[in-house]
Order: sequence, then C-alpha cells, then structure tokens
Amino acid sequence: MLELIVISTLNGILFGMLLFLMASGLTVIFSMLGVLNFAHASFYMLGAFFGFQISKWVGFWPALIISPLLAGGLGALVERYGLRQVHKYGHVPELLFTFGLAFAIEEVVSIVWGKSPVDFRVPALLDFPAFTLFSTNYPAFKIFMLVISIVIFAGLLITLKKTRIGLIVQAALTHPHMVGHLGHNVGRIFMLVFGVGTALAAVAGVIAGPALVTQSNMAGLLGPILFVVVVVGGLGSLPGAFLASLLIGLVQTFAVSMNGSLAGAFGPLSPDLAATWLADIWNVTIAQIAPIMPYVLLVLILMFRPMGLLGTRET
Repeated sequence: MLELIVISTLNGILFGMLLFLMASGLTVIFSMLGVLNFAHASFYMLGAFFGFQISKWVGFWPALIISPLLAGGLGALVERYGLRQVHKYGHVPELLFTFGLAFAIEEVVSIVWGKSPVDFRVPALLDFPAFTLFSTNYPAFKIFMLVISIVIFAGLLITLKKTRIGLIVQAALTHPHMVGHLGHNVGRIFMLVFGVGTALAAVAGVIAGPALVTQSNMAGLLGPILFVVVVVGGLGSLPGAFLASLLIGLVQTFAVSMNGSLAGAFGPLSPDLAATWLADIWNVTIAQIAPIMPYVLLVLILMFRPMGLLGTRET
C-alpha cells in the first residue's frame, strides 16, 4: 500500500506538471487577451514536430530553443493577421477561427510528417534513471520536465505580478485606450502575448514529445484536457491552472491504479439483476473510468463553483 501511494503520488505530480506546462500558455493568452484559443494544442503539436525535425539536424538542445521561437512567431502572425481581423465581431468568431485553425494545422502536419508516429527520442544527456524507488526506475528526463514546469510557473508569475511589463500587459486588456495614450502600442502588446502563449505550448511539445508519442493526432488526444485544467483552475488564473493540473494529475493517476468496484465493495448482484444493464455498472472498476474522471471534475466545478478554484470571472 505504501508503495502504491508513493509511486502514484510521484506519477501524479509528474503528469500534473506536464499538464501545467501545456496549459500555461493557454492561461496566459486568456488572462491577457480574453481569447479561449482552441488551436492551442495544435501549437503544442507543432512544437513537438519542430523539435523532432530540428533535433535531427542540430540536436535536442538547440531544438528546445528554436522550436518555441518558430511556433511563437507563427502565433504572433496568427494574432496579427487572423484574430485581430475577427476580434471586432466578438468572441464567437474568434472561437470559430481558432477551431478551424486547429484542423488546418493538423492537416498540414499530416501532409509534411505523415500520420504515423515519428521517432523523437530522449536526448542522450538525460537518458538514464535519476533514482530508484521501490524497484522502480524514474528517468532523469521526467525530472527535467518537472523542473522546467516549475521554472516556467515561477517565471510567469513573477513577470505578470511583479514587473512593469506584466502590469502594462494586464492594463492593456482592461484599459487599452489609456495604455495607448501612455505611448504603448496595444496591438503589438497583444501580438507579443499571443506569441509568448503559443511559444509556451511549443516548449511543452518539445519537452513532452520524447516522453509521449509524437504523431499528427496528439493535439486531439491532449487538447480537451487542457480546457479542463483552465476551467477547473479558473479562467485566466495561473495559480489556479497550476493547482488544477496537480489535482487532475493526482486524481487520474490514483484512479488508474485502483481496481475496486461496486461488486468488490458490496458483493455480486442478485441473480435477478445479474442479467440486466445494472450488472455492467456494478462490475466496472475505478481504473476503467479513470479517463473520464477529469471531465466529471469539470462538470462538478461548473455546477458548484463556475468561476473555478481560484478564478474570479463568472463567465
């Protein structure tokens, strides 16, 4: 039991930090621009494929720097020549634009790299077990992912709350005309914020690509859970996204490791009920419903605390 608790806790923290690494850029974009970017996971996928391609040419470490810059540049262009053109029509056109952009990026990736998984490997420098716990080896690369996630969280929080740049960016969202009168280019601020958000998604892609499967549908596999993170944590709240990532990571990891069911707790159904649909529900294990646990949490949050754990926006 002790081994199960310790291993599941560590796995949950690692998975939660990976979720935060992916959701941090989405949170920054919404908190600064008020745009819920449905194509965010697609920039995460682009980061993974850019990282794979560049690592083949010049190695993983240059790819970790170049890939986010490329994805961030593309994101800035998307904001300047796409989102900015539809912003005047309201939030629904913005959502539809990013929704269509997600499909377009996925098709382009499929054309260039194909639909099969690519061989994106862990760099040799981090390809060794960091430590052994209860006969389980933990790769150094996962510890690297954890450290990068924590550094990004601290850096974003300090930048947004304690620096002049963060104050200008936040003021540009609520009082754009006043910020403009003070001599700041509001359009450029929004473009840079969107670019930084997509670059953060690409960092997650480069980091997670070797640990997970890098393929053309990876955005669709992980995209929905990113919105669970930002909604549960509170739309636009970076500390909320951090807390929600850890919560979802721990809940899902512990659920996967549990084989308990109603049948195990209360015994088998009576013969009259054993042949009915109730038997399927009675015998299903917690591990089998683990993939839907984050979405159950999302529904409960929307029912009882719509602004999220640390959010302040009701809508």
